[in-house]
Amino acid sequence: MVIAIHTAPFLDFGATPENLLTRTLCRVAVPFFLMTTGFFLFDGGFADWRRTGRAVLHTVWMYAAGIVLCLPLHLYRGDPQRWIADPAVFLQELLVDGTMYHLWYFPALMLGLLLACLLLRRLALRGALAVSGVLYLLGLLGDSYFMLVTARIPSLARCYERMFTLFTHTRNGLFYVPIFLVLGAALSARYKAREAQGGVHRVRLGTVAGLLLSTLLLLLEGYLLHLREMRFDSMYLMLIPCMIFLFDLLSVRRGGRSVMARDVSMTSYLLHPLVIAALHAVSVYAPILYESGLLQFFTVTVLTLVGSVVLWLIWRWLVPGRKSGGRPTRIEIDLSALAHNARVLMEELPQGCCLMAVVKADAYGVGAVPVSQTLWSAGVRHFAVATLEEAVALRRAGIGGQILILGYTDPARAGSLWRYRLTQTLVDEHYAAALDGRGYPIRVHLKIDTGMHRIGVDARDSDAIARVFRCRQLKIEGVFTHLCVADENTVSAMAFTETQLELFRDVSRQLEKSGQFPTLHAKNSAGILNYPDPMPEQLARAGIALYGAYDAAGSLRHPDLCPVIAFRSAVVLLRRVGAGESVGYGRAWIAPRDSTVAVVPMGYADGIPRDYGERGGEVLIRGKRCPVIGRVCMDQLMVDVSALPQVMVGDTVTWIGADGGERIAVEEVARICKTVSNEVLCRLTKRPERIYFDRKE
Repeated sequence: MVIAIHTAPFLDFGATPENLLTRTLCRVAVPFFLMTTGFFLFDGGFADWRRTGRAVLHTVWMYAAGIVLCLPLHLYRGDPQRWIADPAVFLQELLVDGTMYHLWYFPALMLGLLLACLLLRRLALRGALAVSGVLYLLGLLGDSYFMLVTARIPSLARCYERMFTLFTHTRNGLFYVPIFLVLGAALSARYKAREAQGGVHRVRLGTVAGLLLSTLLLLLEGYLLHLREMRFDSMYLMLIPCMIFLFDLLSVRRGGRSVMARDVSMTSYLLHPLVIAALHAVSVYAPILYESGLLQFFTVTVLTLVGSVVLWLIWRWLVPGRKSGGRPTRIEIDLSALAHNARVLMEELPQGCCLMAVVKADAYGVGAVPVSQTLWSAGVRHFAVATLEEAVALRRAGIGGQILILGYTDPARAGSLWRYRLTQTLVDEHYAAALDGRGYPIRVHLKIDTGMHRIGVDARDSDAIARVFRCRQLKIEGVFTHLCVADENTVSAMAFTETQLELFRDVSRQLEKSGQFPTLHAKNSAGILNYPDPMPEQLARAGIALYGAYDAAGSLRHPDLCPVIAFRSAVVLLRRVGAGESVGYGRAWIAPRDSTVAVVPMGYADGIPRDYGERGGEVLIRGKRCPVIGRVCMDQLMVDVSALPQVMVGDTVTWIGADGGERIAVEEVARICKTVSNEVLCRLTKRPERIYFDRKE
């Protein structure tokens, strides 16, 4: 379509077909590029300055490559002499208009990326769509509607004429680009939300009908506008709904990103002007190539695509892609299972109670940012972390809603709490006074100590609670406690938990009498499953249950929670060990018979306990349980595979997860190691590669 715009293939059939098919319909080409960028860059509707900055820098390099590639055309047109004569023109073309008629895309994209990121971070999706939509309408009046509107409003014409001293047209990064980037982000969020809800991506009749209707209206709009004199014809009102329906229809096709399609399309965009110029040069010997617009279009398209593919193959041969380090150890994370667990837990909550996702400690080792983005798409709007740094990382990744810091934050960092719109836990009365003295209107939740004696104001000290509520600067939006033995079903543990809940009820009643109605929350994962009786609370904090690693053997309720994590590696070496020979550090395992030992490249530096084998721990190979022997090394462990004669180098080894009909759950590993699932997950280090995927339920 871009090549068609620059070769006018339908002009041979008259001005109307050319205007309708090329000058109007083909205008979907660049918005498609922009929406694709927004769809992948602002994944799920989240904007990240660092990622956006890298995209801008990449665009700078592409723009520089385009300028160098088009250098022969610049010399042919005499651009260097013109730029030397008037440096202001050079700066305008370089920074806004583009140094060639098609290179405007790159400076526009750079500015548009920064503006779209700012809008998404400050205003979220709806606000970003509204502002970028207004900017597009303003640009529309300076583009295809310029002659129509400004003829009736001379003052508006003068305003645009002043703007056109800074840039040639409104098809730029301020007016044109942001709306399509934000639309791509919005459709990405819609796509993820549909997947998170178990929806099936299929062609919908409404989408097809909407695309047909909006395309017809776009052609009608273009036809009517081309009957009049137009200043430019890049922006149309119906282009936006047409792109929404088109992109939504194309997103039905599931699959990964194609590096070749991406690179070849961009190379074609850069290369086709040179092909057009070369074709004009040889048209002296073959005039029909220049005289027939349709033939010229097909010739340029074929030569451009062939040349782009050849250049791509040469580039891949000269600069091969980065190869993996070869270590097969990885952690697989099923984001669709995470979304499923969130929905199941929300269904377990009483009416009016919302889920707060606990994503501290990098979401228990799963990855706080991708986890929070997935949960946001699943409808979660409240998050809890342990530290200020964890909270700021989520905000910088574009996570909205409430982010509660459950741990201590130095009052000297109060400015950061306010700047990032975070909610801080008040750990005691003196801390509340210190934070209040900083003078920032900070959102806070008051922690009530109902018997755990870790942090919080004593539930029985009503005077201290009242003094905290008299703090002038603090916005006390919530009050909560923590149930420390809700996961135990002994008589004494259940009695203690009921005492905690009753103390918390007393605090809530006292607050109501004093006219205070903060958000209340007490239940954690164990509380949600073991204490279904309704509480006067509006939030419930789910942590380990979200990741499908909660040991619900003694719970009152057994919801269908799915495991989120699988930890796998592979056999890299097989060796024979004679009876009586030892394996590993400390000679902790002595072969009782001639044995076959498999060496697996994962160890305690990856998070596996050093004594896992000595405690009787196992792994799965070919769907069978095999014992880990000796002491786990820093980077390796050994497995007795004598009972599995068909084992081979390269076979998958599963420490956590399913293989065939067998499964080793996180809860099982925790029981073997005499700890809890939370610790097992939090001990997973950054070294294993995290592989995130969505799978239909």
